[in-house]
Amino acid sequence: MIRLVRWNTDLSLMALVKLTGLAQSTLSDIISGKLVLKRSDKINTALEGLGALRPLPNTPACRPNETTVIQNEPMDGGLEAGSAGKLEDVKRRRFLEVVGTGAALVPFLELPHLRTDFATVQHQDLDQINQASTVFSGWDHTYGGSSARAAVNAHLGWAIGLLDRDIPVHLRSGTFSAVARLAMVCGFVAFDAYAHDDARKMFAFATQAAEHANDWHLRAKILSHRSRQEIWCGDPDTGLTYAELALVRSDRLSPPEVAMLLTAHARAFAKLGDKQQTLAAIGSADEAFASESGVPSPVWMGYYDAAQHAGDTGHALWDLAIARLHPMPAAQERLQAAVDGHTDAYRRSRAISGIKLASLQMRTAPEQGHGTVLRALEDMGQVQSRRAEDDLRELAITTSHHFVDLSRHITDRIEAHP
Repeated sequence: MIRLVRWNTDLSLMALVKLTGLAQSTLSDIISGKLVLKRSDKINTALEGLGALRPLPNTPACRPNETTVIQNEPMDGGLEAGSAGKLEDVKRRRFLEVVGTGAALVPFLELPHLRTDFATVQHQDLDQINQASTVFSGWDHTYGGSSARAAVNAHLGWAIGLLDRDIPVHLRSGTFSAVARLAMVCGFVAFDAYAHDDARKMFAFATQAAEHANDWHLRAKILSHRSRQEIWCGDPDTGLTYAELALVRSDRLSPPEVAMLLTAHARAFAKLGDKQQTLAAIGSADEAFASESGVPSPVWMGYYDAAQHAGDTGHALWDLAIARLHPMPAAQERLQAAVDGHTDAYRRSRAISGIKLASLQMRTAPEQGHGTVLRALEDMGQVQSRRAEDDLRELAITTSHHFVDLSRHITDRIEAHP
């Protein structure tokens, strides 16, 4: 966990010292792999500092050689309201102090902040942040991330400023959750625009804010994004680690959330060329998606419908098919279901699934692939996504074996895209 935080965030070594309570020399040895922390009290303290995850005390799960961890529950049980408020203020100052020591907030510090007339966080502030998250997430799904970055960054800069204001006790968890969600949206927008360093900083900040709010649903979603980014960037091992961290307490998640995380497992295993683990993860994801649970899904998980599930699992099968580890029809069936099921509101996802589907059809049914390409190009005409553009470049190469003119048309569309 310590190495993961150090390698994937901009938190300095001194920031980690403050978080974990460990000596700088000890941390250096852990990060370099020279030392493994074995004392349970130090492990507990370090885990608690690293995003409010710690072993559950006084239970069998804390025995040696067992690794069950849980997120910190609110610690104000049994405290009077005034004492609880003071404790939350201390925790919030510590959060801001540690996050501020890294570069997580650098992209936002010089942005003009939106003005407000209140020195204390109000309900309407949270409404504005949540509405911004919904709007920018919808824009990202439909048009891609490249065109929305400046606007969402400005809103995030303002939202982060709220964390340093007076926050009423009953709004504290909601404030951190709202800011975390907007930071997550901002991170994914940056990922889609290939601003990977910015995306990692935003995701790291969003993770800490969600954990500070004890928001398990948001934590899982952010870690899912971090998993998918690392898989996309060629590091499926780290992607798998993030997905596994998100499933630490899957019993607190809704079926679509569990399915979402299991498809991240599948995509990581597929990139690693592990056919059996990929198929097993897809099977588990299918079961989770079809299951019922008493845990409701957050409103913002509404995007994860049958089309999204078909597309995510189809992408994993696509990797196996391209590597000739699994028959193509399985991937084609799921990708076709995604293309047919996505509405215009999810034009980018429809375009990417269509591009992947066409690349398979070009190998088995070129004429059918030709039509799929044209539909994907129609969607891409309104989408600005670096990820989708790269998929198109690969498709242009595949298409050139059968349709030279179409391949040139694809290349021209990419070059003409702003």
